[in-house]
Amino acid sequence: MSIRLYVGNLPKEVERQELQDFFKDAGEMLSVKVITDRKTGKCRGFGFVTVKNDEQADRIIEAYNGNEFKDSQIKIEKALPRKKGKDGKEGGAEAAPSNSGGSSKSSSRRNNNRDRHSSSSSDSGATQPDPRWADELEKLKQMLAAQAPNS
Repeated sequence: MSIRLYVGNLPKEVERQELQDFFKDAGEMLSVKVITDRKTGKCRGFGFVTVKNDEQADRIIEAYNGNEFKDSQIKIEKALPRKKGKDGKEGGAEAAPSNSGGSSKSSSRRNNNRDRHSSSSSDSGATQPDPRWADELEKLKQMLAAQAPNS
């Protein structure tokens, strides 16, 4: 069974071949993938290496975790499985380990902002309708109010 390894703290300027060459002494790799930004084409700071088995994965982690790669101290650990998307299918993005440092900070920051926004609107009492539909909503409320006494 193949094992996928997360390789973190990669520099912005890195090519797949450079990463593959870095691991050449580790044995045969099934695949090496550098995750890039869609707009800029530069590395997003992490990638994945797929190896044949658990023993080879453990050897690579022990030998390469914390080593310098292009002036960056890389972090290597076994990758978490992909998370499923909203529709139940596997998402396109790879799942980075939860304790990977930098990659989880931005997502937790996003979640905190989302929580802050949702709690601020609920703290203000009644939620405000979307202004684009406010007139239509008011008409609907009046129609419902007119029907209520007849029932």
